Amino acid sequence: MVKSTGKEAKTKAYDASSITVLEGLEPVRKRPGMYIGTTGPDGLHHLVWEIFDNARDEAMANRCDDIEVALLPDGYVRVADNGNGIPVGIHPKTKVSALETIMTTLHAGGKFDNEAYKVSGGLHGVGASVVNALSEHTKVVVHQDGGMHLQEYKIGIPLAKVKKIGASKEHGTIVIFKPDITIFKEGIAYDIEKIETRLRQQAYLIKDVRVSVVDAREEPKAFETDTIFLREQKLDCPSMTFYFEGGLKSLVAFYNRHQEPVHKNIFYVEKEQDNVIVEIALQYVDDITPRLTAFANNTYNSEGGTHITGFKTALTRSLNAYGRAANILKEKDENFTGDDVLEGITAVVSVKLPEIQFEGQTKAKLGSMEAQGATSTVFNEAFGAFLEENPDDARAIVNKVLIALKARKAAKAAKDSVLRKGALEGMTLPGKLADCQTKSAEESEIFIVEGDSAGGSSKQGRDRRTQAILPLRGKILNVERARIDRMLASVEIRALVVAMGTAIGDVFDLSKLRYHKIIIATDADVDGAHIRTLLLTLLYRHFKPIIDGGFVYIAQPPLYKISKGKSVAYAYSDKEKEEVLKELGASPADIIENPMEAEGEAEGLEPGEGEEVVVAKKATKVNIQRYKGLGEMNPSELWETTMDPARRVLKRVNVEDAEAADRIFDILMGTDVAARKSFIQSNAKLANLDV
Repeated sequence: MVKSTGKEAKTKAYDASSITVLEGLEPVRKRPGMYIGTTGPDGLHHLVWEIFDNARDEAMANRCDDIEVALLPDGYVRVADNGNGIPVGIHPKTKVSALETIMTTLHAGGKFDNEAYKVSGGLHGVGASVVNALSEHTKVVVHQDGGMHLQEYKIGIPLAKVKKIGASKEHGTIVIFKPDITIFKEGIAYDIEKIETRLRQQAYLIKDVRVSVVDAREEPKAFETDTIFLREQKLDCPSMTFYFEGGLKSLVAFYNRHQEPVHKNIFYVEKEQDNVIVEIALQYVDDITPRLTAFANNTYNSEGGTHITGFKTALTRSLNAYGRAANILKEKDENFTGDDVLEGITAVVSVKLPEIQFEGQTKAKLGSMEAQGATSTVFNEAFGAFLEENPDDARAIVNKVLIALKARKAAKAAKDSVLRKGALEGMTLPGKLADCQTKSAEESEIFIVEGDSAGGSSKQGRDRRTQAILPLRGKILNVERARIDRMLASVEIRALVVAMGTAIGDVFDLSKLRYHKIIIATDADVDGAHIRTLLLTLLYRHFKPIIDGGFVYIAQPPLYKISKGKSVAYAYSDKEKEEVLKELGASPADIIENPMEAEGEAEGLEPGEGEEVVVAKKATKVNIQRYKGLGEMNPSELWETTMDPARRVLKRVNVEDAEAADRIFDILMGTDVAARKSFIQSNAKLANLDV
C-alpha cells in the first residue's frame, strides 16, 4: 500500500470545458500529416499538386486549355490557368467573397453538386484551403469579368478583403504561395524533375491542353508580372511545355520507348458505362515486369484501387477465353492466372466519375465500387473485339502469356527445390554467412560485403551479438530480365535469399525477415558501384516490400584516414579532407600528392595497406591514407568508421517515385544499349569519378 503524502497533483475534471474546438484552418496546422500525408519532401510537393489539380479540373470541365506551374525565388510557387477564374462575389451563406470562402474554409468548393464540375479530382474540398493554411504567405489574383482582383493571406488568415486592383481583358486564376518553414522543417526544396514528370503525365491525360513548367528560382523579376502566364514575360529561365493529342496511347508509347514491343498495335478504348467514363491503353513488351498506372479523375493512384481490380479480372478472363477459342491453350493446359497475364504488360487505366471516393486525402487508392464493374465491362468487351480484329497481335500476346505460364511452373519447381521442408524454419544457413547471436530481427543487421578480404576484416571487427556478415564473390546475376528459376540457380543469390529468410515470389513473407537492417557495403570504385546496382536491382524487383519498409541501407565507408601524431580523423569526401587539413593547419604547398614520389623522402612512416601521402617531413607531419576498398581497412578501422552504430554513416534506400525508379532500372540494366548510352552521357557530369 502506498502512503499518501497529501501533495498529489489534482487531475482536472473531464467535463464540457475539457473539449477543445479547433476553428477555421487550425486543424490543418495542428495535424498537417492528416491532410498532405507528410511534412517531408512528399508533402511539400503535394501542395503543388493540390493547386495544380484545381486548374486541371477547370480543364476537365472544358473551361481552360492552358496551365502553368512556375517555381519562383525564395521558395514561392506560382500556379496559373486561363479558366473562368475563382468567383469573387459575395457568398450567400458565409457573407464574404467566394474566393475567401474557398481559401479559408475546409470542405468549401464548387465540386459538391456535380453542376460546376461534373468530374473533379475529389470531393474533399480542402486543397486550396490546406495549401493556404500551411503557407506563410499566399496571394491569389483573379482575372474575371473585365477586372483583376486580389487577396493575400498569412498562414491562412486574410490580410484584407478581396479588392479590385485594375482592369483586365484576360480570364483565369493565379495562386502564389510560400510553404511555411515551421511546418516543412526539412526545408523548402523542390525537385524540378519530379514536377516535370508529374505534369507531363497529366498532359497525356488531358487532351488538347497545354501544361507548362517554368523554373524561375534564379529570376527576381518573376514577381513583377500580373499577366496570367509567366512565360509570356520571356524571362531568361528554363521552361518546358507539354501538349499531347494522343492521350493514353501516347502515354503507353512513351512508357515503352526503351522496350521491345511484343505486338504492333496499342490497344485503346474510351467509353462511358453506368455514368463512369473508362479509358484504357495497353501494350505488351519483351520483359517480365508488369507496369500498371492508374488514375481516377486524372488523379494518380499509386496504390491502384477498384478500377485496377476490375481491369485485372477482365484481362485474365479475356485472354483465357481467346486462348481456348484459338486453340493456343490446349485442354490439358491450366488457365492463365492473374500473374501470367500481367507479365510484361504496360497499361494505363483511367476512370472519371462524378461521385468519387478515395482512401485518404492523398488519393493513393480509389475506393469507388462502381468503378470496378464499369472498368471490367468496358475493357472485357473492347479487348475481346481487339483480339478478334487483330489476330497477329492477339496471337503474339497469348503466346507471351503462355510462356509466362510455363515459366511460372518451372520457377515454382525451382523454388520448391530450394525452399522445401521449411527452409525458413530449419534449412542450413549459407556456410559463408557469419550470423549474429541475437534472434531478434529488430536488433539484427546484416552487412553484404564485396569479396573475402572485406569479409574477413568485417567479421573480425563486427559486434558478434547483433551484426551478421555475408561476403559475396564477384558480381551477382543481373536479374532485370531473369526469371526466378534462373536466379535461384545462382549460388550467391540463393545464399542471400536464404540468409534474409523471407523466401521469394508468391511465398515471400516480410514478417520472416531475419534482419531489420540490410546494409550494402561495397568498395568506393566503379566495380563496387556496379555490384551495389546489381544488388539494388535484385531487391527492387523481387524484395520491394523490404525497401518500402525502410530495411535497406548503403554503408558510407570513409575515403581517407588523416593522422597527425596521435590525432586521427576520417574524411568521407574530398571536401571533408580539405576541411580536416585546414583544421590541422596543413599548408597545401606541403602536401605531396604522388605517393611514389614521396617514397624515400618521408621519415617514420607508419606501415599501411593503402596509399600513403606525407605532408611535411617534420614531427608535425600529416599522413593521409586513401582507402580504395573495405579490404584495405583493418578490423578496428572498419568497426570505427563503418560498422559502429554510434559513429557510422548509413544511407537509407527509399523509392519515392516507383515509376521513375522502374524506368532507370530499365535503362541501366535492360537491353536498350542506345538508351543506356544516352543516359550515361546525359548524367556523366553528375557522377563521382574515382580516377
